[in-house]
Amino acid sequence: MTDRKARRGHMADEFEAHRKRLRGVAYRMLGSLSEADDAVQETWLRYHRADTGEVGNLGGWLTTVVARICLDMLRARGSRREEPLEDVPASGADPEHEAVLADAVGRALLVVLETLAPAERIAFVLHDVLAVPFAEIAPVLDRSPEATKKLAGRARRKVRGATPSADLARHRRVISTFLEAVRDGDVPGLLSVLAPDVVRRRPHPAAELRGARNVAEEAKLLSRERARYAEPALINGRPGAVVAPHGRVTIALLFTISGDQITEYEVIAGRSRIRELSISLL
Repeated sequence: MTDRKARRGHMADEFEAHRKRLRGVAYRMLGSLSEADDAVQETWLRYHRADTGEVGNLGGWLTTVVARICLDMLRARGSRREEPLEDVPASGADPEHEAVLADAVGRALLVVLETLAPAERIAFVLHDVLAVPFAEIAPVLDRSPEATKKLAGRARRKVRGATPSADLARHRRVISTFLEAVRDGDVPGLLSVLAPDVVRRRPHPAAELRGARNVAEEAKLLSRERARYAEPALINGRPGAVVAPHGRVTIALLFTISGDQITEYEVIAGRSRIRELSISLL
């Protein structure tokens, strides 16, 4: 009994040494802190039940286990995608902690990863983010190393989108200034990037708003809780932004930019419209 208790204590200590890293891995794959914690807990249970005496690289073994669990969780989301998109944190999650973790991982990357198929997401995170060899990723996905490499390549192209240009860099600066001003409720800051005759379009309900002052005053009223989750993005090849709490897009903005000013932007919302968008990093 004493030996068994000592072994349990040793296993717990070993696992705790890897917990923070595993949580980060799971969060990159799932984009949800509560789901990441569930995946790590399930990894602990499998580790506790397994015979790992012959495992030479415990960190690698645990990464493989958590990746398989995350893959199953991503696939299980298929049925839940028919549920309404909510602009609220998952139950039980600490929104402040999740916001910090999202910033550390890269919120824009989480947004784009959400558009990938489960296997693409796992392959990209394990190889491009964590540098796991394709030979070790292949068994997780039940594919050959060559097929896994192609899968990661396809995901990489989706994530990176078009090759950045000087125009895109300028667009990103303009959009970032706009979003920062919205977060701060800074009307002068908004006016600095809005053309005098700027137009804001919204299809449902159909409405247009014209003039920099009118658009700036409306933008200032945008929920700061939403604005904190906004990030520049390339949408259907055009400069834009997404509001994506926990990496899941609820609102998209499509911008028309001339020089250093926004001349027009469209607000896109609704599950069906958002699913039709191609989103990549800007």
